[in-house]
Amino acid sequence: MKYAIHTTIALAAGVLTAGDWGKAPVDKTPIEECVDLGGIIEVGYHSDYFYKGYQFGHDAVSGSVSYTFDGLALPLTLGVDYVNVVAGNTLNNIVNDDVAVSLSAALPTFAGIESALSYTYHFYPEDPNTALWPSSHGEIGLHLAKDLQVAVLKFDLAYNTGLPNAWNGTLPALPNGDSGAWFWDLGLERSFEVLGQNLVLAGGVAYADNYWGTAPNFQTGGRSSGWNHYYLTASLPIELNCRTVLTPYIGYVGAPDSWLLDGAPNWRGLAGQSDVLHGGVTLSVSF
Repeated sequence: MKYAIHTTIALAAGVLTAGDWGKAPVDKTPIEECVDLGGIIEVGYHSDYFYKGYQFGHDAVSGSVSYTFDGLALPLTLGVDYVNVVAGNTLNNIVNDDVAVSLSAALPTFAGIESALSYTYHFYPEDPNTALWPSSHGEIGLHLAKDLQVAVLKFDLAYNTGLPNAWNGTLPALPNGDSGAWFWDLGLERSFEVLGQNLVLAGGVAYADNYWGTAPNFQTGGRSSGWNHYYLTASLPIELNCRTVLTPYIGYVGAPDSWLLDGAPNWRGLAGQSDVLHGGVTLSVSF
């Protein structure tokens, strides 16, 4: 009899620990708070706004959102970026803001080389002057990266379907207008641990082919191909938690005499853009 009583009590205790009557047992598995679902939201402030090496203005704010679809044969990343130039535009308000919608496909790795193809569509909601700057344009990109152990070698190739012609005097609407141009960017990147944080140093050089020429409509120039600029950057990604990263950075953009970046602004009566020191900070949250 005592055995039967002890058995009944034990069974009752087991039922009570499993949960209240009429309710499913509570799952005690720990919740993974930092599971990466493929999305990133980022906001930032930049002392200067650059596009393909060109400084279009000062005091810019930016925001972006992107999402990567990993369950496909080729992972796809869809992104939307927005930049607004707050003040001090160096090109007389030719560009006030920039909205870029992009789609990128990661290609299979070959010989240790990571690669991706992308298409980016730019448009300008506050475009003040379509005669000098097209209201929209598209760009096809090829992106390669190779870890050399001492540093990561990166190569970016861009083909633009219309933007450069507003600068070299052959707008697509004009007779014999050339509607495409190329831009190459080759660089190195390396990360160092400093006081428990990763300091990321990067540098590179860019070449333009019919991309950023001096506009003969305004000046007697007309160079449309050649070395564009070189750059150096240092950033310090600070991990605030498993989802949030704060990244302050500083950078330098330069071009020797006769390089496109050094001469192109002069057709607006402005000084060359070589030797530009800039900086900013971004905050990114993954989800």
